[in-house]
Amino acid sequence: MKSTSVRLAALLALFCSSLAMAGGYTQTKYPIVLVHGIFGFDKIGGLIGYFHTVPYNLRRSGATVEVANVSALNSSWERGKQLRNFINSLPYSKVNLIGHSQGSPTSRVAAHLAPWKVASVTSVDGVNKGSKVADVVRGAIKPGSFVEGGADAIANAVGGLINILAGSSNQQSGLAALETLSTKGTTELNDILGWKGVNRSSCSGASENQNIGGYNIKFFSWAGTSVITNVLDISDPFIGILSLSFKPGEPNDGLVDACSMMLGNVIGTHYSMNHLDAQNQLLGLRSLWTDPVELYRVHANRLKNKGL
Repeated sequence: MKSTSVRLAALLALFCSSLAMAGGYTQTKYPIVLVHGIFGFDKIGGLIGYFHTVPYNLRRSGATVEVANVSALNSSWERGKQLRNFINSLPYSKVNLIGHSQGSPTSRVAAHLAPWKVASVTSVDGVNKGSKVADVVRGAIKPGSFVEGGADAIANAVGGLINILAGSSNQQSGLAALETLSTKGTTELNDILGWKGVNRSSCSGASENQNIGGYNIKFFSWAGTSVITNVLDISDPFIGILSLSFKPGEPNDGLVDACSMMLGNVIGTHYSMNHLDAQNQLLGLRSLWTDPVELYRVHANRLKNKGL
């Protein structure tokens, strides 16, 4: 009987210890702000989140999490200004920005405009050197043509619908989004930002520590380089078609190549995720080999351990 009691006490102590560890695992010093990409939002109808279940899974073990809502379609510079205004409105001295897709250059613009408010910038499948898919689309649509005007009008209508569903009133510009995500547009943005965190000359990351306006900001990135990851995910065939924009054998997530997704300290580009999997969409349908939510949780713990 005594032996059984001892075992039960030991198990209870282990359980309580595990709960304590779980309770602070993602508890960063500065709150985390998640930043959506193109055609993005914080929540649709107050129910469907862009980062499916990610905020909850960060909060459940200690993190304070905010989800930004900037233009679904606009230039990275304009979105960055909106993000700057958003983080300035928050009651925190600094924040950790984690941006998916266009959320990465958007976050870098915000860090450039308000470096005193940003502790770190993390790119998740980010468009840091441009997207070849955007290059193909830009090349297929003649500037100033009727087709360009029509495509822009349709894109803006979609952006307007996202505004309605998300309860926002952000300015939308499909053409500005296309321009800024092209290799040319992203290069021009990087020139303005001083290529902070982005390696201009090679397919690699850069220093984790970047000095912006006299403030040290840490830069990180991770990415997936798989295209078709779940046969039940109806978005995978669409991602597969877009991936034809890349050369055979060129690592990409369907929309962005591995080199473009590297920023600062590159945690990895080998994960079994496509571009939508990286935000845990479509509704959590993803590869059996990579849990994107766990990547966010592990990274929050990484930020915590670095005093961020």
